[in-house]
Amino acid sequence: IEKSLEAPFRTIVSNAGHEASVLLEKIRNSEGATGFNALAERVEDLVKAGVIDPTKVSRSALQNAASVAGLMLTTEAVIADKPEPKSDHSHGPAGMGGMGGMGGMM
Repeated sequence: IEKSLEAPFRTIVSNAGHEASVLLEKIRNSEGATGFNALAERVEDLVKAGVIDPTKVSRSALQNAASVAGLMLTTEAVIADKPEPKSDHSHGPAGMGGMGGMGGMM
């Protein structure tokens, strides 16, 4: 769970062009609402800087993620769409010839 909670932080820091592990250690050793302000590109008290997440959105995301994880653990099976290979060709498969066998359609 701890690793999954770090994922958004790591993504934001990486997108800002910084090393997530270094900043994460700095934040872990600090107190309060200290975090990484990606806009200002510095570690600071995010509440004082006005950087806040809506509690309901954050809580809902965590609850949904936990629900899906629990469902996957209890069902021991997952059904997912398998991506089909894309083709550059707009015509039918090779060797199909014309539309033979379509007699009487007209």
